[in-house]
Amino acid sequence: MKTLKLIQSDSYLRPYASAIEGRYNYAVYQEKKLTGDQKLSEWANGYMYFGLHKANQQWIFREWAPNATAIYIIGDFNGWRKNEAYRLQPVGNGVWEATLPADAMKHEQLYKLLVEWQGGWGERIPSYATRVVQDEQTKLFSAQVWEPVEVKYEKLKVKGAKRRKAGDPLYIYECHIGMSSEEERVNSYDEFRRDVLPRIAKLGYNCLQIMAIQEHPYYGSFGYHVSNFFAVSSRQGTPEELKHLIADAHAYGMDVIMDIVHSHAVKNELEGLGNFDGTPYQYFHDGPKREHPAWDSLCFNYGKDEVLHFLLSNCKYWLDVYDFDGFRFDGVTSMMYKSHGLGEDFVDYSCYYNGNEDGDAICYLTLANKLIHEVKKNAITIAEDMSGMPGLACPIKDGGMGFDYRLAMGIPDFWIKYIKEVRDEDWKAGHIFYEMTNRRQDEKTISYAESHDQALVGDKTIIFRLCDADMYWHFEHGHANYMVDRGLALHKMIRLITASTINGGYLNFMGNEFGHPEWIDFPRQGNGWSHKYARRQWSLVDNPRYYYSNLNLFDEKMVHLLREHLLPVKDKNGLHLPWVDKLCDNEGDQVVAYQRGDLVFVFNWNGIKSFSDYGIPVLAGKYKVVLNTDAKEFAGFGLSDDTVEHFTQPDTGYLPANKGWLQMYLPARSAVVLQKID
Repeated sequence: MKTLKLIQSDSYLRPYASAIEGRYNYAVYQEKKLTGDQKLSEWANGYMYFGLHKANQQWIFREWAPNATAIYIIGDFNGWRKNEAYRLQPVGNGVWEATLPADAMKHEQLYKLLVEWQGGWGERIPSYATRVVQDEQTKLFSAQVWEPVEVKYEKLKVKGAKRRKAGDPLYIYECHIGMSSEEERVNSYDEFRRDVLPRIAKLGYNCLQIMAIQEHPYYGSFGYHVSNFFAVSSRQGTPEELKHLIADAHAYGMDVIMDIVHSHAVKNELEGLGNFDGTPYQYFHDGPKREHPAWDSLCFNYGKDEVLHFLLSNCKYWLDVYDFDGFRFDGVTSMMYKSHGLGEDFVDYSCYYNGNEDGDAICYLTLANKLIHEVKKNAITIAEDMSGMPGLACPIKDGGMGFDYRLAMGIPDFWIKYIKEVRDEDWKAGHIFYEMTNRRQDEKTISYAESHDQALVGDKTIIFRLCDADMYWHFEHGHANYMVDRGLALHKMIRLITASTINGGYLNFMGNEFGHPEWIDFPRQGNGWSHKYARRQWSLVDNPRYYYSNLNLFDEKMVHLLREHLLPVKDKNGLHLPWVDKLCDNEGDQVVAYQRGDLVFVFNWNGIKSFSDYGIPVLAGKYKVVLNTDAKEFAGFGLSDDTVEHFTQPDTGYLPANKGWLQMYLPARSAVVLQKID
């Protein structure tokens, strides 16, 4: 076997070649065993076979439950009682089937399965149910027959909107539909489509990442304790309304990806897959491996063919039926290691290949990526991994797992630590630059200063860390104090350096772009089931009296600028974003500058010192300012005249002939972006 490219490109991986080759060969073997001569995308069609379907004027229902002795469909149509007419018959390999006349059930009627096994029975929601709803009085969940009259809507047309091209960086707007209303309630897909989607399009983001799509019984889980993997969360509306939202997002030029949770499942039996057929091990591990020690949930057994079929079919389902463009895979670290990554430090390569890897889970992730890109060639897959597993975002043929991107989870951790523990005068510009650009060159990452994780109750957003309670009293124009001035300045600088140093994409969570105040806390018993902190206060950003509108405008200008200029280039290294070339790094002054393509970025992190005629070595020529964090329109002081064009000054004896000094005024705690125009 030829040495895999992943091993060839990193000499430090050569001692672990057998492990990397082993996981590659195992994935090849498993795919062949599962599919024979079929493609994965042809094999993973469980959602077309299992569950409830209407065909030839009759209903066909199928379920996999190998330990069951009898299964009945019970519901509104038969008084929720066992009825022989609604009894399933075994057809082999643990599969049960029923064929019913067209009038046996109707649109919007509720139903469940009554599953019997040796020594017991239980009511269950079908594993492939595509519509699950909760009764407002009893709070119980049921599957729902869903056969609506086809809803046709006028396709949105947006002038000038274009979809992202291959290699273009992602600018991801992470959102939660339910908490996107200003009112203290759960928002709907339709309201989000009408009211919030245009805001996102105006800001310039080219990818929408939607959280909490798969049905989950507890709203406060943020969608991460999934019960029904093929059902759209009904709290926010109907399947058709979600499809309409996705179609409109596409019309705005956005890709749409979803948070997919295949790392674990809710323990619930009445709502979920726990003890579905009377056994604890149908979908999950048995014994001590069954329950996740930190998440109070169940762990899938990725070594079972039927579980692989279920999860891979789930990936294809969301792409095929809803036209999603890809996934952000949650909890990848937990999947890849037998320890779930708990208590692991991952300080060197030996930590990845010490027998702690879960080979079946790694194989599943590899097959999932192959399947997804078979279904949609330009699909997007992002791994949430904090371990830094090499090859996670490398092509499968090279020995990787096939993700397109990995989340740069160390960056938000760095910002939290810096803001909390390091005095302003000790902020090191070079260290900040290093943390933004420290990554494997063969893997694309998604950089972010903060996501939903940093906004949860018990944590703080960046703006809240910087301004704290002063946000409540000093965020109106004319009422700012030092804490707010400092917070506004650093908020913009932090986001600019994070977004402008990406090597794949940038992510922002809904509302953080304008410094949404306070935290996120979903309704729960401890807060009286209040929605007060599970909403977004759009009126703040819409009111020009407050600084939120200025931060929002800065985010809009920043994203549009980067999208216009940060375009992929092709050279001997392939298609990639322009390299981040550091121009200067002066720790004493707290100044760092770098160039990407035709843009020059200069940051003065110094909180008390401004600098006149500060020299930055750049390519000789003429430059204009295209973004300045200190501009008055962005709630800055406007200390520079950004209409002035800058000409480089020649240097003799120090710089190459094609370079010169760009001499600039750098106000304290500000950043400026210049474009070379001649």
